[in-house]
Amino acid sequence: MSAYEIILKRRSIRKYVPKPVEKEKLLKVLEAARWAPSAGNRQPWYFIVVKDPDLKKELAKAAANQMFIADADVIIVGVSDPERSPRWHDRDTMIALEHIALVATELGLGTCWIGAFDENKVKELLNIPEKLRVVALMPVGYPGESPGPRPRKELKEIVFLNKFGQPFEL
Repeated sequence: MSAYEIILKRRSIRKYVPKPVEKEKLLKVLEAARWAPSAGNRQPWYFIVVKDPDLKKELAKAAANQMFIADADVIIVGVSDPERSPRWHDRDTMIALEHIALVATELGLGTCWIGAFDENKVKELLNIPEKLRVVALMPVGYPGESPGPRPRKELKEIVFLNKFGQPFEL
């Protein structure tokens, strides 16, 4: 699959089958995150791989009771360090998490961006130092659903030429 095909195939998966993610696949998605670009190559990220079933349930509760999260084989928690990159820590970590989502798609795995969560509760559950920020939770596992594509705006609605509002025409 080409990168473009992977982008078009990626979906937010909210149902997972109880099948373990192979170690090789998990390592590959984590390597993809490690190779993500970051401002000044500061790499202001940490990733916590949560496999413990009870801890996954507690994380799901801390994420606005989105209990489907606990059904994924793992939850990868993206954490950023504002001291390492004061201005870009969160954005850089999001880029790395999207690398995870795209490579997971290539490997036949499903993911879902989880941004609704109680950061303090997640920090408490995972012993994350106060100075760090929880950017997102990302369940990773074998999909139990195959949702179709969601509607997208037309390019003419979101792309402009030279200045905002000026039609993009080639």
